[in-house]
Amino acid sequence: MSKLFRGYKITALSLAIMMMTTTLAGCGGNNSLQGGGAGTEVPVEEVTLPLAETATISGLTKFPAGSESEPNNRTIFKRLEEETNVHVEWRSIQSDQWGDTISLEMSNASTLPDFVFDAGFADTDLLRYARQGAIIPLEDYIDKYMPNLKKVFEEVPEYKTLCTDTDGHIWALPWIEQLGSDKTAIQTVSSMSFINTDWLNFLNLEMPTTVDEFHDVLVAFRDNAAALQKEFNISGSIIPMSFIMNDGSQDPMILINGFGEGYGDTDRGRHIAVTDDREVIFTATQEGFKDGIAWMHELYAENLIDPEAFTQDWSTYVAKGKSGRYGVCFSWDVANIATLDGWEPLPVLTADTRNLTPENDSYTSGFDRGRCVVTAAAENPALVCSWLDQMYEPIQSAQNNWGTYGEDDEFDIFEMGKNENGEDMLKHAPLGDASPVEVREAESVNGPLAVLDSYYGKYVTLPDDAAYRLKWIEELYTPDMNREYVYPKVFMNSEDSTTISNLTADISKCVNNAKSDWVMNGFSDADWEQYKKDLEGYGLSEYLSIFQKYLDAYFES
Repeated sequence: MSKLFRGYKITALSLAIMMMTTTLAGCGGNNSLQGGGAGTEVPVEEVTLPLAETATISGLTKFPAGSESEPNNRTIFKRLEEETNVHVEWRSIQSDQWGDTISLEMSNASTLPDFVFDAGFADTDLLRYARQGAIIPLEDYIDKYMPNLKKVFEEVPEYKTLCTDTDGHIWALPWIEQLGSDKTAIQTVSSMSFINTDWLNFLNLEMPTTVDEFHDVLVAFRDNAAALQKEFNISGSIIPMSFIMNDGSQDPMILINGFGEGYGDTDRGRHIAVTDDREVIFTATQEGFKDGIAWMHELYAENLIDPEAFTQDWSTYVAKGKSGRYGVCFSWDVANIATLDGWEPLPVLTADTRNLTPENDSYTSGFDRGRCVVTAAAENPALVCSWLDQMYEPIQSAQNNWGTYGEDDEFDIFEMGKNENGEDMLKHAPLGDASPVEVREAESVNGPLAVLDSYYGKYVTLPDDAAYRLKWIEELYTPDMNREYVYPKVFMNSEDSTTISNLTADISKCVNNAKSDWVMNGFSDADWEQYKKDLEGYGLSEYLSIFQKYLDAYFES
């Protein structure tokens, strides 16, 4: 099995639970190979694509704010309809509203679509919807109607294991993106710190390698603000360092990995790590976390941290970065915030030690177990699964993940070319000055897909932004990854998943509030002790014991 995990916000089921449970139970419930309505199985020969006559299915998905809201207007889905003769009636929700609305959508049996395409459901969501009869198990459909996904499972068998619950059911179709492996996998470091090397060079400063040197660089940025503004024609105040606290790849906790025993706090959703003795620990109660947060408060007290870093949204963060005002920032890729030219990743900083804890579940690839579900309302689930299987065709997966080719607009992610054997291969086109995130959001459709390491050079080229990011990791970060293990992508049973979900809500809120408050306002030893007591009151010991149980079982298997 792989050592993977991708955290997702847990949604709360709100309306009409009893109605949905009762209604959907009569529409197939948990019975394999039964959907809603007629609930009849369609023989495989009757769903061979393309269909002789157009058929219609219904789907629900989401779209990034500012991008195309109608899926059928996207080139990828236009081509799929032409190639399959399957028309999809979509309902689409803006991404920033998804968490607040998807549970309502799933609870309304009268409007439930055939499938939810870009669901991103957590394990608790999958098991709850399965228990209520809202979604159907897919293992038999995969076996009969999804040859592309079966081929992925045959090439990398662990993915089938990762998708299967403790009762042997597969409740959702996965998203898979392999880029590198083990300590060089692209997901080992999601929140990178970047430093403005144009500013360093102008001020004759060296790249910092310790927390003390880093502090001095930030001070130099602050004290030479006027000179920097003049030299680089910057409109607006100089900001030595900015971030978005507690916000995915924009969180700054990579800076504190060198304090204490060097665990840091890389798992921003669960705050756990695995010791070399295979013990699950809570990173946000380690002495290194305490010392690291205290050090960051010192930076804040010296006006070295953007005061808006605790409240700003993405658009504000990016706008200031694109204006050239940052000395240090954090993201998956600096091109999302500033530019590639004049910026470099900040090396791992030494404090008490020098270590970088990789992201949990990252050693093999990116993996989302709950990316797409088929609902019990589907009258023809075999057709739905056959259509969804097209997403796992290698060239289709690459397009769904990144974007497409041949569009009538100002840019394309790909050009269609040939590999060394003369077969069709998607070649990444230069991005120029465009933001990788914005380009991807404009063309990709996400959803269920698989891009394996074996595809590069055969079906698709390695994207430029992934290539340089992998190089950064291999050269700057992998040598300082001194821990042996990361927490694997285990599939807990329903009871434990629910317990972890409930405990995480209070525990994560307590940690995140403390991080922001203490960096801004400081804290005392008494505050620290009370914080640990509060976490224990929220069930920290039980929380860790459940994670430990599954880690032990993982190694036993």
